[in-house]
Amino acid sequence: MSDLKDRLRTDLTAAIKDRDTVRSSTLRMVLTSITNAEVAGKESKELTDDDVVTVLSSEAKKRREAAEAFAEAGRTDSAAKERAEAEVIADYLPEQLSGDEIRDLVTSVVEQLGVAGDGMKAMGRVMGTLQPRVKGRADGGVVAAEVRRQLAGA
Repeated sequence: MSDLKDRLRTDLTAAIKDRDTVRSSTLRMVLTSITNAEVAGKESKELTDDDVVTVLSSEAKKRREAAEAFAEAGRTDSAAKERAEAEVIADYLPEQLSGDEIRDLVTSVVEQLGVAGDGMKAMGRVMGTLQPRVKGRADGGVVAAEVRRQLAGA
């Protein structure tokens, strides 16, 4: 079993004992998502820590998007709940990259691959190289936007 999954289970037990309802419900939801990922497909498999980080990243993104949607609809209490859940999930993700770090990383990959003048047709190569480096540490949409910006020469 992955160390991260063990940590999530241990923290769930502690949250239940502490009567921390937000943390316990969020951890239950995350552990359910991990279990669903393990049994998805034809054969069940044990997730590695990297796989667990992927599930956590997906869940965190869902919370951020839901919080934005609730905020736009004027449902501030629901938006606050989603943000609180996202904060709990963020405790288990690697430290997120800043905008400057993403920009520098994209610049170095573009230079490394030598695709600076190739325009948008190099997008797939650049993203393919970047994804393993930013996995769990940056939103893919933010990274893709920066790649587009740099490849377009803006």
